[in-house]
Amino acid sequence: MKIHEYQAKEFFKKYGIPVPKEKVCFSLDEIISTAKEIGLPCVIKAQVMVGGRGKAGGIKVAKTEEEVKTYGSQILGMDIKGLKVKKVLVSEAVDIASEAYLGIIIDRNEKKIVLMACKEGGVEIEEVARQKPEAIYKVYADPLLGLLEHKAREIGLFLYGNTKNAFDCAAIALQLYRLFIENDASLAEINPLVVNSSGNLIALDAKINFDDNALYRHPEIEAMRDRESEDENELLAREKDLSYVKLNGNIGCVVNGAGLAMATMDLVKHYGGEPANFLDIGGSSSPEKVKNALEILLRDRNVKVIFFNIFGGITRCDDVALGILEAKKVLDIKQPIVARLTGTNEDKAREILKEAGLIFAKTMDEGASKAIELLKQL
Repeated sequence: MKIHEYQAKEFFKKYGIPVPKEKVCFSLDEIISTAKEIGLPCVIKAQVMVGGRGKAGGIKVAKTEEEVKTYGSQILGMDIKGLKVKKVLVSEAVDIASEAYLGIIIDRNEKKIVLMACKEGGVEIEEVARQKPEAIYKVYADPLLGLLEHKAREIGLFLYGNTKNAFDCAAIALQLYRLFIENDASLAEINPLVVNSSGNLIALDAKINFDDNALYRHPEIEAMRDRESEDENELLAREKDLSYVKLNGNIGCVVNGAGLAMATMDLVKHYGGEPANFLDIGGSSSPEKVKNALEILLRDRNVKVIFFNIFGGITRCDDVALGILEAKKVLDIKQPIVARLTGTNEDKAREILKEAGLIFAKTMDEGASKAIELLKQL
């Protein structure tokens, strides 16, 4: 789950991480009054959960009252990557002496939480990692002891050449780690972390993502969810107890189990295709769940071929087959369906779907290949 910058900054304040003086606004009148309260110049920042706001014109520095009105009216209501701006953050303009990056994620290869720092702030860290991986300094938290103080100081000393800034950065890193752990975050990021003209560190931007699987422990965080900013199909899938993520391809994948879903998408790519989604129906899938999955899948107009890749253990192949059959009765499914159904009751599943016009495959490779061949024929 993602939250807006202004919400992330509230977490920063709670944990003692310094942020600029600012306020979220929902109307032009609020923007004007807040700018007067904060003082000029000020920064007007669109609050949408996508990157590239600045390049899209969603971040402006207003130096006069007239510019506050002009930029405020321009940014409110503008479209940024398909999301309408309904609120902005009006923030004091900070005189920046230097910018850096500080972030925390889970390194799944190392099975540890990693703090990452880079002396290049305000840029896309993914691009830095791709082009200059040596520019990123990493420190791992101990799984039992957490982030140790001397490790936090390592980060500070890497970023800053003077003791004051280094130790201030170490204190921020420790608090960011505490925030990450106590709130079951999957990402906590300051980009940029700036030094102002007075030599003080300020978190100029904030990004926090939370682990959806842990939200039952944090109802107050769940209440912060901005449903309007999330993909409609992903929300619907969550309500139907399905795991769905839309991608940019045209081969719809329906799979049981996250690992198999990832392997299926890799295989589709390997044979030259593009997966349209990650869709995991999970274990013990009822026919109704399969029908719901197809209903969500078909809402994506880019889907031209559907590939079922089911390895029946707890999930019974005949339940999946009944779900496909039910879906074909009530949904207008024009796309060809390739099905690899292996495992519990697979013979029964094939019997159920014998007259349904599906194309069967014995292996994952065969299924992915057939799906791509069908796509080429359309």
